[in-house]
Amino acid sequence: MARRVSYGQFCPVAKACEVFAERWTPLILREMLMGSSRFSDIHRGVPLMSRSLLSKRLQELERAGVIARAASGSGYDEYRLTPAGEELRPIVVQLGNWGKQWTKSTMDPGDLDVGLLMWDMRRRIDYHQLPEERVVVYFQYHDAPVSRRHWWLVLNHDEADLCLVDPGIEPDLYVTTDVRTMTGIWMGDLSYGSALQTQALKIEGPQGLRNRLPSWLRLSVFADVERRVG
Repeated sequence: MARRVSYGQFCPVAKACEVFAERWTPLILREMLMGSSRFSDIHRGVPLMSRSLLSKRLQELERAGVIARAASGSGYDEYRLTPAGEELRPIVVQLGNWGKQWTKSTMDPGDLDVGLLMWDMRRRIDYHQLPEERVVVYFQYHDAPVSRRHWWLVLNHDEADLCLVDPGIEPDLYVTTDVRTMTGIWMGDLSYGSALQTQALKIEGPQGLRNRLPSWLRLSVFADVERRVG
């Protein structure tokens, strides 16, 4: 078994970095802080990370006392943050705040991941703002790869299902856009109104649902952080 990288220093900053600053580890913690507990859900938030490396990082975090693993009633292992892991929350949030403020707002094509975008959107639903009846929102991204161009959010009062295959339910709202535009809206760099005005975003369906969409499809936790770099 490979040994964890050591900086060979007693300094607490160095010791913390030996745990926190491994490649991918801050993103794994981001996923867990956002509520993911199963291996498959954590992996959906870091899709470019191999499953074997994710397993290795989770084992390392468990040995470091940052997370704990337990079998769930459904037969799957679940990973939970320990008190030590929870204390990393403000560090991860501040890291995101710094990234929003001080990194460029324009994104390279390789940064635009429609799967991660939809996964993030799915877990930011404000269930208290949803209508009484079930709502199905169909998203079409005309610039995404063909296999990832069509998405469905099936929203009920206490759960949101994200589907890449037609669930066979007639959508209530149809959203047509491109990945860059929706990412800009999600990150707070572009308003719904501006995108609709330029027709970079189109929303079809009953007016009441169209008007209420932004109230229950909340933006990124970093959307309100002001950028300081263009």
